[in-house]
Amino acid sequence: MIEETKEKDEVQFDEQHLRQLLENLETDNFREEYLALHPYDQAQFYEKVGPDIRQIIYQYLSPKEMADIFEAIELDDDEYKGILEEMDTTYAAQMIAAMYTDDAVDVLNELDKDQITHFLKIMDKDSAQDIKELLYYAEYTAGSIMTTEYVAIPENSTVRSAMTILRNAAPDAETIYYIFVVDDTNHLTGVISLRDLIIAEEDTLIRQIMNDRVVSINVTDDQEAVAQIMKDYNFLAVPVINSKNEMLGIITVDDIIDVIDEEASDDYSKLAGVSDMVTFDKSPFAAAKKRLPWLVVLLFLGMLTANLVDLFTGTLEKVAILAAFIPLIGGTSGNSGTQALAVAVRGIATGDVEEESKMKLLIREAITGIITGVVCGVIAFGIVFFWKHMWLLGLLVGTAICCSIIVATIAGSFIPLLMHRLKIDPAVASGPFITTLNDITSILIYLGIATMFISKLM
Repeated sequence: MIEETKEKDEVQFDEQHLRQLLENLETDNFREEYLALHPYDQAQFYEKVGPDIRQIIYQYLSPKEMADIFEAIELDDDEYKGILEEMDTTYAAQMIAAMYTDDAVDVLNELDKDQITHFLKIMDKDSAQDIKELLYYAEYTAGSIMTTEYVAIPENSTVRSAMTILRNAAPDAETIYYIFVVDDTNHLTGVISLRDLIIAEEDTLIRQIMNDRVVSINVTDDQEAVAQIMKDYNFLAVPVINSKNEMLGIITVDDIIDVIDEEASDDYSKLAGVSDMVTFDKSPFAAAKKRLPWLVVLLFLGMLTANLVDLFTGTLEKVAILAAFIPLIGGTSGNSGTQALAVAVRGIATGDVEEESKMKLLIREAITGIITGVVCGVIAFGIVFFWKHMWLLGLLVGTAICCSIIVATIAGSFIPLLMHRLKIDPAVASGPFITTLNDITSILIYLGIATMFISKLM
């Protein structure tokens, strides 16, 4: 039984069989088998085949059927343009118009302004107008990811009339699990679940059974804030309003999952010192283009580190053994700083670090730095003493490691908090940046102390 289940999970569809149907021009058989697949599997097949096979698919599927598949496709930002250029322009415009508005906006946002204008002119006026309204909102805001396909019912209607409205609106709505309630001027006044609507008496007024304590999102709120609210409340959808409390749209959980994935990828990219995460199918030139900016910045910071070492050349010439411990001290402080950085950035991203708890975080990290610094310093002293039989050298290395870890831990937590305060993405304080900065401070501490006690070391 377990083996059968595993085999089903591994084989979602017969790719070779579908290709064969297309190549043999078996239209009806292909449509029957392909459209019976889950949209995810349809998208997987579509992405795997080449442009020649996709041209046949466009002939077999209507723009509406293609829209359902396109909504499940996960492409890199620069790939949308190439895919749309494969299609007939009218076909592509009709496909985009058939998509949910928020998904259509996501696709169009990856195109040039001239292309967007061209597509909007071709598609029907109603779809174009809905898309234009969402294109107006700034990227990464609630307005840019909301959809206008939702169900809203008047608060003065009965359950019977509400069910009629729901039946008529449901085919075009992105979700019907939550039904939002508005007054005569489209102000959001409540929400009711589909379950409550079904079990209520038909003559009951909606305002009598609705929940008037509605958690809503302002259209200008940042998408990260929206994701946090939906995570906290476990919502499947959340209403979007303007400053006048007028209902504008909803944001569904599938869009928030995309936001969380996008934000996590963005933060990971910055923590890795890459302007944008590069996928495996990218060319070496594209990958190099993404990585070079940070590497050049870090190269100049590294030159500062080399300059510091050069300043202490005299000390190193007199006691050459000191040079052996530079990588150890720099690496240890860099690791400690990166740990503190990860804690601070995650706390800011999840909202755990509130305004009143930032000082607590700094104090906690400072104490943590002292504890870890002392422990590592004592261990380093013992190792160097038993290895080189030089207690003063061991004391120097242990003290330098202790001080470097304390400074690195405080810097690793303070810098992202400062950036957050200055409205700068704290993930910019990336691991490579913190590591290089800590290299500079650790070398300064280590060789500075060594210079002070150079006579005794000799």
